[in-house]
Amino acid sequence: MTFEVAAEAYGRFMGRYSEPLGTVFADWVGVRRGERALDVGCGPGALTSVLIDRLGVGQVAAADPSEPFVEAIRARFPDLVVHRAPAEQLPFGDDEFDQTLAQLVVHFMQDPVTGIAEMARVTKPGGQVSACTWDLAGDRSPLNPLWSAARRLNPSITDESHLAGAREGHLEELANEAGLTEVEAGEIAVTVTHPSFEEWWEPFTLGVGPAGDYVKTLDPQARSALREECRSGFPAEGAFDVTAVAWTVRGRA
Repeated sequence: MTFEVAAEAYGRFMGRYSEPLGTVFADWVGVRRGERALDVGCGPGALTSVLIDRLGVGQVAAADPSEPFVEAIRARFPDLVVHRAPAEQLPFGDDEFDQTLAQLVVHFMQDPVTGIAEMARVTKPGGQVSACTWDLAGDRSPLNPLWSAARRLNPSITDESHLAGAREGHLEELANEAGLTEVEAGEIAVTVTHPSFEEWWEPFTLGVGPAGDYVKTLDPQARSALREECRSGFPAEGAFDVTAVAWTVRGRA
């Protein structure tokens, strides 16, 4: 699926997790000054901004299929080379990058094996292709409180645990199938403090991603019931932390 929503809405929904995740992911990948990097499925720029800080804008390129996201990242980084394109059809030549990364993107690729293979195509021989995805099947993603509450109310719902890379070992399987070599898998985590339940809940009403789509389909009574079921899993008042875990994989092109 694509995210044809305002970049601001995505930022309020997932940016609060994807921005700190970008730093941790870049550390795990081992991005180094002097390298040229491509951010595949860049969104509004959570990982891109980290890459630019570390490498310089002239050493970074980005791509995303969402027009609102591409417009937002162009406004944020006017000198950045960024194209509107899916992972499966990257508009770059062969062997252009030392590092090609995809943060929270494999879940939503139409064809994950083709997408990862395309990432390898644009990466120099021996260069590194890396990806990370939320542990949605292991109930350790930032969306877990919402989906867990939804399943308690309606066990027959379709959540996001079936998505590509969502279960342990699957991201590694996809990387191997796409032809990467020296494949290594791992996991990383971020902890985000939410000042209140309302601050946590409100972005789920913005229609972003499968979780937002699900909330929008509910009638007012069902939405209120879900909201209260979610609330029951958090402190009655005050701030609380949510720790989110992502699977990681890296391999050589």
